[in-house]
Amino acid sequence: RIDALADRAWALAGSWSLPANVAAAPATAARSQRPWLLAAAPDGRRIAVARDTGVVILSSPGGAADADSNGSDECEGVLLPLLRRDDAATLELTLLGPDLLFEEDAVIALTGAVFPGLPPHAAVTVRAGDTLSLGHATAGCRGYLAVAGGIDVPVVLGSRSTFGAARLGGLRGAPLAAGDALPVGGDRGVPANAGLPQPAAVRSVDRVVTLRTIPGEQFESVGAALWSATHTTSSRSDRMGVRFDGAALGDAAAAGSLPSVAVLPGTVQLPPDGRPIVLLADAQTIGGYPVIGHVVAADLPLVAQLRPGDPVRWQSCTIDEAHRAWRDADGSAAAEPHA
Repeated sequence: RIDALADRAWALAGSWSLPANVAAAPATAARSQRPWLLAAAPDGRRIAVARDTGVVILSSPGGAADADSNGSDECEGVLLPLLRRDDAATLELTLLGPDLLFEEDAVIALTGAVFPGLPPHAAVTVRAGDTLSLGHATAGCRGYLAVAGGIDVPVVLGSRSTFGAARLGGLRGAPLAAGDALPVGGDRGVPANAGLPQPAAVRSVDRVVTLRTIPGEQFESVGAALWSATHTTSSRSDRMGVRFDGAALGDAAAAGSLPSVAVLPGTVQLPPDGRPIVLLADAQTIGGYPVIGHVVAADLPLVAQLRPGDPVRWQSCTIDEAHRAWRDADGSAAAEPHA
């Protein structure tokens, strides 16, 4: 898989130069006094987080807390030529990117949501002492920033990802903050300015996002109005689930007393206020709310890229159609997330 993606990366070699917002390196003496350079990899390479921003966590394939259901497996897949191993950690950025100070030369790449601070889908060289300011996402919600060699944090329960609910993994099990320093692995392995394939998961969509959904067990009793409803993405959404505002679908209590059942990313729950929630990567494993449907796996990356206020509608889908959608998505042409 890595070799195939590497071949695609070399074939798509680009000509990006360092963006204007990447500041030039200050004098070496000044860099050595920076107080936030707190940790180092065995070879001394590291990145410092110079300013508090939005939610920035570590993400990598391999664990229940990972963003397979947040769309990052497909996004991180296109970064594998840069990471050089499929358990390497990347930075997952939500809406607002960090300011990063590079202590050593590095090759980096960004995919997923579009940030003005870095061209997407291209490997770019930064120099020792450079500070990168990514700014606010202009399209999509979650971006993935990779550094050649990967972020070298310990593996916890088979993953390097941050699982904030249990304070496990990543760096201290918590989002990054100013003063943190991230050690970088030693396998650089990618030439500067190599192009990278765009992820199939992050594609151009209509202004109203259509989510194909398989009806769930309580659909008939409390969720039948779903197909005619349009909802907007709530600002209360997070990695556990995307909440929606708009008209209530019905009285969740009408489903009666329900035993807790297994849930997973993509499950559509109906809480007491009657407005649906689509579970994402940090979802619980069981839940007691009525289950009115399941968003098909092919559309989960679209859910993860929804921004507050984005409208959605729901479309009935069978299991066979869901399987076909997954196969089609796996080989479909990619494009940018919507603004």
